Amino acid sequence: MSSLTHADYLALRRFPALDGLRAIAAVLVVFFHYGGPDWLQGWAGVQMFFVLSGFLITTLMLREERRTGRISLPEFYLRRAFRILPVYFVLLLVTVVASAIAGTFLSNGIGPALPYFFSFTNEFAGASPYGQSWSLGIEQKFYLVWPLVAIALGTVVLRRRAGAAALGMLLALVVVNFTSSHSNPGWPLHYFSILTGVLLATALHSPRGFALLRPLTSRFAQILACAGFVAVHLSVKPIASSLDGLNGIPGHVLVIPVYALATALLLTSLIAPGPATTFLSVKPMQFVGERSYSLYLVQTIAATIIAFFWPALSGVGQSVVVTALGLALASVLYVTVEIPMIDLGRRVITRRRAKAAVRAGIAEQDQARQAPAEQPRLAATAQSPR
Repeated sequence: MSSLTHADYLALRRFPALDGLRAIAAVLVVFFHYGGPDWLQGWAGVQMFFVLSGFLITTLMLREERRTGRISLPEFYLRRAFRILPVYFVLLLVTVVASAIAGTFLSNGIGPALPYFFSFTNEFAGASPYGQSWSLGIEQKFYLVWPLVAIALGTVVLRRRAGAAALGMLLALVVVNFTSSHSNPGWPLHYFSILTGVLLATALHSPRGFALLRPLTSRFAQILACAGFVAVHLSVKPIASSLDGLNGIPGHVLVIPVYALATALLLTSLIAPGPATTFLSVKPMQFVGERSYSLYLVQTIAATIIAFFWPALSGVGQSVVVTALGLALASVLYVTVEIPMIDLGRRVITRRRAKAAVRAGIAEQDQARQAPAEQPRLAATAQSPR
């Protein structure tokens, strides 16, 4: 069966199946937190988010470098700030205010955790109503550091050795994880998932790397990859149980590398057309996927509302109702906060580019005015005897 070519891949402006993956990941997490079946192991949805983040961010950077010859750090950080921070701080404020009104600002843990939430070290905060934001601590540090590392490596390294650098970072994380003690055991392995996405993006951007992975982009391979991923996901619990306690680290943390690699293989197959890509790109999947970030952050508020009005609800019924209400709240946030702030960020970047263009034009005019006055002197100097 036919598969995607490297030129086809580089020409893709978006990956439609990724909305569906985001939708599945977000719903898995909500089900895990609020009554979903234990065999589903929905916590792994966060690792899917991490792989997607590493893949998308690195792909965007590589394509920007290919298109313009450089990576604009200010624009990168502006895009991330306007995309991530508004909803994050709106829901943090709602959680703080609601806790203060309820008189639980200190007892529920939100008060003591605020320094962690403001510094994006969420993964080290104690239990609180905003505890699901721990993954933002992981991702924000990646957003901060990886572009700096990529630029420091340089264009040639980005093209040829970024994969090796990311692999080295992966190995370093494993070493750190097994030689250090932490208040949150195994936390470095979460970066394994992100850096797996980085490696995948680097490989697919390279003609040689893409050639190695191209067999996965056929329709038949896509079906096999999806079946294999489902098998890995359903095996998460038994694998975690067998690894539990190794070096004092919980088994569900140690299974992360296996799950990250399975996600990377799945993602590779989904960049091409196929039955799974079609399913993950349908309007309902796209709808949930676009709101997955807000859904992920608003889930505790949705669950608290449901518990107040329907305290007896539990099990899968609770999962479904919390997801439905969470999606409704996420839709409000998507329309009133996410989209307006993303658009504002784009306008800020456009104005910044316009100002840079004006400054460049003025500099060119200055050079043009100075050139005629300098040419006779330079010519005379060249012709004068020594």
